[in-house]
Amino acid sequence: MSYTKEQVTTRKFDVVIVGAGGSGMRASLQLARAGLNVAVLSKVFPTRSHTVAAQGGVGASLGNMSEDNWHYHFYDTIKGSDWLGDQDAIEFMCREAPKVVYDLEHMGMPFDRNADGTIYQRPFGGHTANYGEKPVQRACAAADRTGHAMLHTLYQQNVQAKTTFFVEWMALDLVRDDQGDVVGVTALEMETGELYVLHAKTVMLATGGAGRIFGASTNAFINTGDGLGMAARSGIPLQDMEFWQFHPTGVAGAGVLLTEGCRGEGAILLNSNGERFMERYAPTLKDLAPRDFVSRSMDQEIKEGRGCGPNKDYILLKLDHLGAETIHKRLPSVYEIGVNFANVDITKEPIPVVPTIHYQMGGIPTNINGQVVMPTEGDYNVPVNGLYAVGECSCVSVHGANRLGTNSLLDLLVFGKAAGNHIIEFTKNTSHKDLPANAADASLERLNRLDNAGGGEYSQTVANDIRSAMQAHAGVFRTQASMDEGVVKIAALRERAKGIGLQDNSKVFNTARIEALEVENLIEVAQATMVSAAARKECRGAHTVLDYEHPADHPTAPLGRDDANWMKHTLWHSADNSLSYKPVRMQPLTVESVPPKVRTF
Repeated sequence: MSYTKEQVTTRKFDVVIVGAGGSGMRASLQLARAGLNVAVLSKVFPTRSHTVAAQGGVGASLGNMSEDNWHYHFYDTIKGSDWLGDQDAIEFMCREAPKVVYDLEHMGMPFDRNADGTIYQRPFGGHTANYGEKPVQRACAAADRTGHAMLHTLYQQNVQAKTTFFVEWMALDLVRDDQGDVVGVTALEMETGELYVLHAKTVMLATGGAGRIFGASTNAFINTGDGLGMAARSGIPLQDMEFWQFHPTGVAGAGVLLTEGCRGEGAILLNSNGERFMERYAPTLKDLAPRDFVSRSMDQEIKEGRGCGPNKDYILLKLDHLGAETIHKRLPSVYEIGVNFANVDITKEPIPVVPTIHYQMGGIPTNINGQVVMPTEGDYNVPVNGLYAVGECSCVSVHGANRLGTNSLLDLLVFGKAAGNHIIEFTKNTSHKDLPANAADASLERLNRLDNAGGGEYSQTVANDIRSAMQAHAGVFRTQASMDEGVVKIAALRERAKGIGLQDNSKVFNTARIEALEVENLIEVAQATMVSAAARKECRGAHTVLDYEHPADHPTAPLGRDDANWMKHTLWHSADNSLSYKPVRMQPLTVESVPPKVRTF
């Protein structure tokens, strides 16, 4: 049965937020408390959003456990980003960090405590005191369930503030008027299969990451890049999509995440010789070097034959020396994961781990107010009226080419709050703009194409082929030939995605329809990633290309990083599958710029 214009229902709100994870709910809380009529859409119940899986902590220079200040955090984040992060945004985030953590504390978030009652902080990879001299304790933690505690705290506060939640709804497309302003979204209610236009003064995308474009991922099945797909289809470029973080400690064979908090508490990585090999790669920070560095080191050990197990294809993470009491107090979820996913009791034996895709550093380009920005007539940062993006789907860019652990929870809190404050000012004296006559046309066309292609390909066959291609051609170590081959494969898969059909056209809870719509988002993200990666002729952060490790014309370059030619942000445009670039903002807000140098740990 086809969808028709007459069946589309319109509802009106001040603000529509797509996504009920940490960033979406931090923003909605700010807005609802200000008395705005806020609707939050989520494919799952809010407390099942992927923020719930964050384990280790939220980074803030409270200085409760060791000497610290925001200048050190600022320096570590720039260095961690391999000098691709924008220094004004990084300064803003690091300066705001203590405030947003204390906000959560006052909301009742159950942080672990020190004996004096202050918030417990653990060390984390890449976080140092005195500009790299020694590890620092900066990760504010609630055992190894920090994201869980945060998400539940924010949900409870939103319920109190009377935020409206649309649970098990999927946003489909942005609605833009003749001036290009965003005036709403189209959305599908899963329970009924009905299509709605949600008319709004402001739309915020807070849809999280898109890690499900890879075969082995720590991401939830809902992380299909919906916000990025919506932005790309509406003409907004995606920024820095070649940079994907591999978390060093995914459970081998399962992909389930073991928090970096394990190493923060003192766990160590061992090769098949029983050697603590990170001492060779990062003599100062050892196992607490940044994630891209540790992942590459692990992969190198495996490639050189020092992997563990019968196939020598994983590394061991040893925690038993911490003692059962510490493990059960500080890492209770990790203990459960070990038993359930690896059949290992981590209080008695090491657990097999491999680098696993975890986080996207790129996303929808925004400024520090969360406004989505586009390059227009020589200005790279012109806001799109009525559109904001926060959290992992956005690119501010505070993470650059590699994110430091704990900065993701911090990012969503800081910019969720900042965007909320900016929207309050923006909507104060504005009224709803008119919806265009064709508001739902693009979504109707997509839905009817699926319904009328009964003999088309099954969506999950295409999705699995996308994941296989990305896993093979955009891994921890890349080669130019492999990436070029990946570009061709993903282009062919894009054509296949156009031929997806449904065997079942029913409307009520038709999960096959939802999955098919998700594949249309996956392919946008996969193509953005593959094309952006193949074009970047250097090594930087998470993007390590063996061909460019030590270029002939830059023999002293750190791992082939080419600052002269490639210290710039990539912008991928979906309409013509093209790339453009914009400069990295090297000037902070109030302090001196941190100039590029070799990254050593």
